Amino acid sequence: MGNMYGYVRVSTKDQNEDRQLITMRKMGVSERNIYVDKQSGKDFNRPQFIQLMKKLKADDLLCISSIDRLGRNYEEILEQWRLITKGKRADIFVFDMPILDTRREKNLLGTFISDLVLALLSYVAENERSNIRKRQAEGIAAAKAKGVRFGRRPMLLPENFNEVYERWRSKEISISEAARECGMAQTTFFERAKKYGERITAEKAE
Repeated sequence: MGNMYGYVRVSTKDQNEDRQLITMRKMGVSERNIYVDKQSGKDFNRPQFIQLMKKLKADDLLCISSIDRLGRNYEEILEQWRLITKGKRADIFVFDMPILDTRREKNLLGTFISDLVLALLSYVAENERSNIRKRQAEGIAAAKAKGVRFGRRPMLLPENFNEVYERWRSKEISISEAARECGMAQTTFFERAKKYGERITAEKAE
């Protein structure tokens, strides 16, 4: 048997990889052989995964905690799986799905069962993600139809803004004085004044 490697992936830098690292230690993977990526699984253009693939060779074992840590795209997962097991002739073990262990029954039936289960799981995972995105889009569309607004809530203008704006526009006061009276930074006052003026112009045009 060759070297044992572990691959860990979390979707964002804010997510914690400790649970997957604990799994790697349970598998007996050495710390120096664990590769961690903190980015989306939408493709395989990941720095640590690329480094891992350069290291992986025949008879090595790659351990992952679950199939979705390898990736999210159904076709790309299958492509990478075949590259590792058939191209590099290394093995893969998925901790939460022991049937996905290419070390078991290295015969035609064992390979067929492993590939079939992998294909099924990858398809189900991707299909579920597609359904989630579809439900989210439908929910947003339904909310918008009811008048729900998304995005950052606009900043409310102070009560004296109209008066200060008119005095500033007629050049009675400077922009620094106008901003101070409204309790804003000069750049903020200027941005608000610009939008306020555009809105008044549009209302008059109607």
